[in-house]
Amino acid sequence: MKTFYKAGIISLRSLAIHPRNLFSLIFRVLPKLLRHSTGLLLKKFGEDGCVHSASVGTSLGRMPELPQDILMDIFATLEIPDLVRVGSVCSAWRSAYNTLRDNGQYKRSQTPCLLYTSESAGENVACLYSLVEKRTYKLTLPEPPIRSRFLIGSSHGWLVTVDDRSEMHLVNPITGEQITLPSVITIEHVNPIIDKSGVVQKYELSYHTARQMLYRPSDPEHVKPIFDKFEVVRKYEPTERKVYYEPSVFAVDDLREHLHCKAFVFPETSKGSYIVALIHDPLKQLSFARVGDGKWTWLPPYTDYEDCSYKNGLLYAITIMGEIHAFDLSGSVIMVKMILGMTENVMADSIYMVHAPWGDLLNVWRIVDDEDANFDSIDHVLSTNEIKINKVDTTAKRLEEFKCMHDHVLFLGHNQSLCLSTKDHPHLRANHAYFTDDYDLYIHGYKNSRRDLGVFNLKNNISEELVSPQPWSNWPTPMWITLSLAKMTTE
Repeated sequence: MKTFYKAGIISLRSLAIHPRNLFSLIFRVLPKLLRHSTGLLLKKFGEDGCVHSASVGTSLGRMPELPQDILMDIFATLEIPDLVRVGSVCSAWRSAYNTLRDNGQYKRSQTPCLLYTSESAGENVACLYSLVEKRTYKLTLPEPPIRSRFLIGSSHGWLVTVDDRSEMHLVNPITGEQITLPSVITIEHVNPIIDKSGVVQKYELSYHTARQMLYRPSDPEHVKPIFDKFEVVRKYEPTERKVYYEPSVFAVDDLREHLHCKAFVFPETSKGSYIVALIHDPLKQLSFARVGDGKWTWLPPYTDYEDCSYKNGLLYAITIMGEIHAFDLSGSVIMVKMILGMTENVMADSIYMVHAPWGDLLNVWRIVDDEDANFDSIDHVLSTNEIKINKVDTTAKRLEEFKCMHDHVLFLGHNQSLCLSTKDHPHLRANHAYFTDDYDLYIHGYKNSRRDLGVFNLKNNISEELVSPQPWSNWPTPMWITLSLAKMTTE
C-alpha cells in the first residue's frame, strides 16, 4: 500500500513538468487513491457508503504541491461525490475544493441520483443511488428526521419537504443547509385554528378557486389579464371565488395529506434569489414564494396543474389537459401568457413539461397500467407502460409528435422534469426515460406498495428495473435529484 502511494505521488509531481499529461494521469491515479484509502483518507463520502466528518488530516505525508489553478481545473470535471472526496485528501486539495465551491466556479452538469430513505439506515439518513458509480451513499440530514417528512419535489439540488406540522423546508442534502419557507397558514386556502395561548391546533382548508366575474372585486389581487392578438396584456378582468365544498378541518400533521402536491425550486438570477412554485389542492392550484418572503402568493384563476419549469424569467405551468401558461413574476403586477391552449384527446395519467437543451419545449405524457392492480389491497402496483413525447409549436400553438430522443434522456417523477444529453452524461442510456412514482393518490394512499420506478426504453416501450433487488423504502417516495454545492442566499 505504501509503495503504491509513493509511486502515485512521484507521478503527480512530474505533471508540473508535463502539464499535458495531467488530466489523463490524474484520472488514472484518483480512483486508486479513493478506492484504496482505508485508514489513510478521511472522506465525506466513505467507501462504506456512509458520510463521515470532513476532517483534513491524512497519513499520506507530503502531497504533491500542484498549482491550485491546475487542481481546480481537474476538480471541476468531477461529479460531486468524487469532488467532495478528493477535497478531503489533503489540505492543498481541500483548499482547491473550497475555492472552487465558494467562488461559484464549479459548473459541472451533474448526473441525477436517486434519493430515497431506508429504515435500516436511520430516521435522519438519506440515501443517494449514483447512476454513474451504480452504488449508494448515505447522508445524515438535519432535523426533523427525513423519514418523518413528506418529499414533494426536488430541483437544482434542493429537496422540498413538509414536516409533521405541515410546514415546508428546503434542504440541500450535500451541504446540509436548510431553509424555512413561508408558513402554510399564508397559503390562500389555509386558515389556522388557534387555542387560547395562540398555538395552532388545527387547520381549516377552504375548497375554492377563482372565476371570472363582471365587476371589480374589493381585493385587487384577484384579476385576470386579457390579451390582444399579439399576446400583450391590454386590460384586466376581475375574478371572484368559486366555492366547491364546505371547508374541512385537519390536524396539524394531517393537512399535508390534503394540501401539498408538488413543488419546484428555481434560481431567479435577475434578483439573486430563488422562486419556489407549489402545486397544491384544492384542484391543484398554483402559488409561489421567493426565499425570504413572509407569505405565499396565489396565482388564480387556473387549476389542474401537473408540472412547472422556469426559463428566461418566466414560470411555466402545464395542466393535465395540456394547457400551458407562462407567468412573469418580475414586476409589481403578475403577467400571464397563454403558451398553448387545451389539448384534445389527452390520454395521460401524468403530464410533464421539459425545456430541451436544443431549445424546444416538450410536452410528455405518461400512461400507467392498472389493469392488474388490486385497489382493495395495500400492496397493489401500478406500472408505466407508455411514454409519449410531443414538441410544442409555440407559433402555431399545437403539438407535434416527437419520435426519438436520439442522444438525450428524460428524468420524470416527483421532481423537476429534466432532459439531458448523453454526450455530457455518458453513463446514461440514450433515448430512455428514468422515472419514479408521482401519482398523488397512489403514493399517498398506498405508502407500503412497491414503487413504479425504472428505466424506460422510448423506442420499444419496454421498462427495466434500475437495480434489483430494490434497496429503497417505499415511503417517502424516491425521487431524482441533481446534486449542487450552491448555498442559498435569502438577502
